[in-house]
Amino acid sequence: MEKDAAAPRATARRGRPLSRGAPPALLVPALIGVAFLVLPLAALLVRAPWRSMPELLTSTEVWQALRLSLVCATAATAVSLIVGVPLAWLLARVEFPGRRLVRALVTLPLVLPPVVGGVALLMALGRNGVVGRLLDDWFGVTLPFTTAGVVVAEAFVAMPFLVISVEGTLRAADPRYEEAAATLGASRFTAFRRVTLPLVAPGIAAGAVLAWARALGEFGATITFAGNFPGRTQTMPLAVYLALQNDPEAAIALSLVLLAVSVAVLAGLRDRWMTAS
Repeated sequence: MEKDAAAPRATARRGRPLSRGAPPALLVPALIGVAFLVLPLAALLVRAPWRSMPELLTSTEVWQALRLSLVCATAATAVSLIVGVPLAWLLARVEFPGRRLVRALVTLPLVLPPVVGGVALLMALGRNGVVGRLLDDWFGVTLPFTTAGVVVAEAFVAMPFLVISVEGTLRAADPRYEEAAATLGASRFTAFRRVTLPLVAPGIAAGAVLAWARALGEFGATITFAGNFPGRTQTMPLAVYLALQNDPEAAIALSLVLLAVSVAVLAGLRDRWMTAS
């Protein structure tokens, strides 16, 4: 009987962190790691020009950069959703030769230096690029150093976040629901639209938010492929870089805006999709 009574308590404690104090050999490096990550952000808050913040954030240049950043990040996220969700479904549900290679190539922008990504985009979509030459000759479309180029650069670096999130959710979803829909006469696309999408909606939403935040903070690929033209291609990160050379207080103010957006995204993801029930 004592063993039976102790079993529920042991089960209840299973999977929970130990409540005992951490040993100094682990606690000290952990605190150093926390300080290393938090101290720069705290310094940003301490050095912020709070009195002149309203004036700095209401200037025409800041609003242009902020508006362009929001528009381009949203457009890049839409592009990622349109092509990224089907790609994630293909990687999760379809067996085909070279699937591992395709997955590795799709996730490569996660570890690729953004500047290298911008150079690769120029080689592919520039006026003399592999595909860009055809776009210019056939349709008169030029992507580099345009607002559309900003969207392309941001989608290139942000889409892998969406694909990974949706693919993981698809692998965790029970495929028997789709099989049941197929036995009832639904086509594969109808099953995907009516059954699979509602099942993986939280994963799609989480991936979209991550992709949007990554696109909003993109710098390297954007400045390499789209340039830094105020009102046309100058997004918030580029405005921060430019302001840091001429007006450090404005750079701090812009950085705080991006910091606030990042904190909001992280808090939203943790509260809705990352917290275990």
